[in-house]
Amino acid sequence: MLPELKRLIEQMGKDKGIDKQVIVDALESAMVTAARKKLGPKVEIEARYNEENGEVEVFQFKTVVDKVVDADVQISRDEARRAFDEEAELGDSLGMKIDTQTFGRIAAQTAKQIIIQKVKDAERDNIYEEYKDKKGQLISGFVQRFDGGNIIVNVGRAEGVIPASEQIHREAFKRGERIRAYVYDVKKTSKGPPLILSRTHPSFLRTLFEMEVPEISEGLVEIVSIAREPGNRSKIAVKSKDRDIDPVGACVGMRGSRVQNVVQELRGEKIDIVSYSDDSVKYVCSALSPAKVDKVLVYEDVRSMEVIVPDDQLSLAIGRNGQNVRLAARLTGWKIDVKSESMMTAQEEGYQSLMKLPGITEDKAEQLYKEGFKGLATVASANPDVLASASGIDAEAAAAWIEEAGRIISEEAEGNGQAEGSPVKELKDVQDKNL
Repeated sequence: MLPELKRLIEQMGKDKGIDKQVIVDALESAMVTAARKKLGPKVEIEARYNEENGEVEVFQFKTVVDKVVDADVQISRDEARRAFDEEAELGDSLGMKIDTQTFGRIAAQTAKQIIIQKVKDAERDNIYEEYKDKKGQLISGFVQRFDGGNIIVNVGRAEGVIPASEQIHREAFKRGERIRAYVYDVKKTSKGPPLILSRTHPSFLRTLFEMEVPEISEGLVEIVSIAREPGNRSKIAVKSKDRDIDPVGACVGMRGSRVQNVVQELRGEKIDIVSYSDDSVKYVCSALSPAKVDKVLVYEDVRSMEVIVPDDQLSLAIGRNGQNVRLAARLTGWKIDVKSESMMTAQEEGYQSLMKLPGITEDKAEQLYKEGFKGLATVASANPDVLASASGIDAEAAAAWIEEAGRIISEEAEGNGQAEGSPVKELKDVQDKNL
């Protein structure tokens, strides 16, 4: 039927990496379908690959009967004995070989499509089995083409796709250029590349460091946390399981060689490497590097910190567009509110002046301050209803506070002195300002 079919089967199996039996099964299934297209859906068909003569033989089976009712599935005993088997008996099932050349063009085309699909399915399954264990690893390939903003990568026997959402916005690659990416997922799908790749995933950064830093791959240094804004800046927190190993130094490398290799792969993305600490204050201060920290207020119940820095360190601590403090918060898992010393002084003075109001508590003073009442002057000029709503007191008490605030301001203006206030929170000094 097909010239040199045996050789073609072996060659296809070798080229596609598919077991020969899979191809044989596909051929047999295709010939059964082609036969049914020619002879009808009721007939009983069987196809067998004859390896000796390199042919797929197709047989139509009929049951031996005394009187034929349906010629598609039945044969008379007389005809069966005369044409096929002299010893045929009633109820026997006889297989009659069919000339496949009679199937016609449409049947042959259908068979061809089935074979192609079966081979594709087998190839897809093989690729999935080969690459499924590579999920979570780094993979290298070449940019093959671009498809609707996605990058299609040739990684050997398979293709991978870097969706637009997993690309670093300022990176640009050319066709044929070598590219490395993180295997985010492996899918068994008939449509599209089976490998979903990423260059923005935090684990891409992790695997790059694992490749560059032997201490990490050996388990002596651990990457505890990663916060990343791909293409711009990242922070990683590391700790050592060996007292003799400096985790930050191990990741930086001699003259910065290790971290620079990672930066080069990420095309200039800035990377801050900080030392992890079980002491939350030290950890947060390290995470805000390169800014220097003076003091920290800790609010354990809401997992929040107010960090006080020198006035000249405020912009450094916050970073461009808030990036430094935002990454530090994501790295540590703490809410971080950065304030300068002058801002903190103004806040303390505001608290102290509010505490002069009769019957006010520290909690009420803090609540008022957060609602925008930064001191006695803002209270004295407030609308009673607005003040009552912000502080949770009735309008009569609010009016009394407004009147008292005006009186205190007048007395202070006349030089009658100022009562001592009390701070809302105790500041915890950071022993090492260079953290």
